[in-house]
Amino acid sequence: MKKLLFVLASCLTFSSIYAGGYRVSIQGQRALAMGHTGVAVVNSAELAFFNPAGLVFLENKLNVSAGVTGIITNTKYQNLDTRQAFETDSPVGTPINLYATYKISDKFSAGIAVYTPYGSRVDWPSDWAGGFLVNSIELSAVFINPVVSFKVNDALSIGGGPIYAIGGVNFNRSIEAVPGSESLSGPSTIELDAEGVTAWGWKASVLFRPTDKLNIGASYQSQIDINAENGDVSFQNFPGEAPQTGFNATLPLPSELTLGLSYQVNDKLLLAFDFNRAYWGAYESLDITFTDGETPDSINPRNYEDASTYRFGAQYDYNSKFTFRAGYYFDETPVASGFFSPETPRNDSHAFTGGLSFNINNNLAIDASFLYIYFAEVDESFDSPNDSAPAFGGTYKSNVFAPGLGITYKL
Repeated sequence: MKKLLFVLASCLTFSSIYAGGYRVSIQGQRALAMGHTGVAVVNSAELAFFNPAGLVFLENKLNVSAGVTGIITNTKYQNLDTRQAFETDSPVGTPINLYATYKISDKFSAGIAVYTPYGSRVDWPSDWAGGFLVNSIELSAVFINPVVSFKVNDALSIGGGPIYAIGGVNFNRSIEAVPGSESLSGPSTIELDAEGVTAWGWKASVLFRPTDKLNIGASYQSQIDINAENGDVSFQNFPGEAPQTGFNATLPLPSELTLGLSYQVNDKLLLAFDFNRAYWGAYESLDITFTDGETPDSINPRNYEDASTYRFGAQYDYNSKFTFRAGYYFDETPVASGFFSPETPRNDSHAFTGGLSFNINNNLAIDASFLYIYFAEVDESFDSPNDSAPAFGGTYKSNVFAPGLGITYKL
């Protein structure tokens, strides 16, 4: 049994309970259509996420924005030596966002932001070559962020508030080289599941308006450590008696700093630029502790690196009914060479966005957006940290298409 438990723990060193490369940058239909710029754009309640400091500069007393996006992903893998090829078959993801703000006085505003900044699902074929790394993984996190905004003077405001995070994960992989598994029909698998994991963080921001045309903003979100305690562990098609155990694990959601500016070129055209720095270096390793006291703990090196995103956006007010938007951003991968796992098939990407708003009346508008992400083809591998399993590498190609729809209400 000890040998079996050692093999099990060794296999788990290749799994990640929360894929850091799956930050979902879809926190507002208007901002997304403009390349996900928003730190210095004052046009809706989406500021509750992008820059709470700007809430006091919204013209209306009450502002509400809500939206949902469908994320359609596709990843292809090929082993250049064997020519084997596999493709993910993942369901459509649907991140949501809801923002509401209220101007208490000329100097104070308050609001609430509810959004899903982390979340993904990847399903590889059950017979694919990388099953000993991952068969499927589903991640989710919802942030609830009450915020306040204070106007220091006519040109400067500050804002922020606490973040309450709720998350969960389900992970399935094949167990390779388990003694006795050769006689079974199909691979033995292990599944890890943790739901309702909670944690706290915070956000702080500032907005400076030196002229009527220029806005300069900055927003910082703290690191949030997700602690999964006594998560469920289950086995399928396991030879003999399966271990009765749970697991504990901690992994960081990185801090982020975003700087941005917007410039009103004329009455119709607005240009925006955001720079985002995500401090993924905090994700050095994912260590799994098993609660049965027999299964050896698992050390999972990740060695993520800090990464930057460069975002560009434009907004054009065509007439009183229609506003058009377009944008682009370049997103660096945090995944280091030699740590490229099919659970996070994420490399440098180029994103193209667009959308529009249709003003039904002076108070209500429908917002539409679309996003296409092209991940540069990469030939990479996940190298074994020990001799218990081989390195796994090949060529990956990925893309994402995400249409979104939302509403904006102001009163």
